[in-house]
Amino acid sequence: MSMSNNIAEGSGSSFKKEFKYFLNVSRCSTFENANILIILNRRKLITNEDLNLLLKKLDKECCMISNLKKSL
Repeated sequence: MSMSNNIAEGSGSSFKKEFKYFLNVSRCSTFENANILIILNRRKLITNEDLNLLLKKLDKECCMISNLKKSL
């Protein structure tokens, strides 16, 4: 949720530089979420299969955020 919240917050800015900042924060949140997933997996709360699927989705979202930032 922090990823989408940061994108939403940044999109309300009148300045591209500020929006890019929030996109960067959002991108960093993908790594934070990946870490949380790894911890959940180590504690046996999610399976290896779920971990791999979710990490792939986070990677895709990270790439989409980076591409959006580059397009500005």
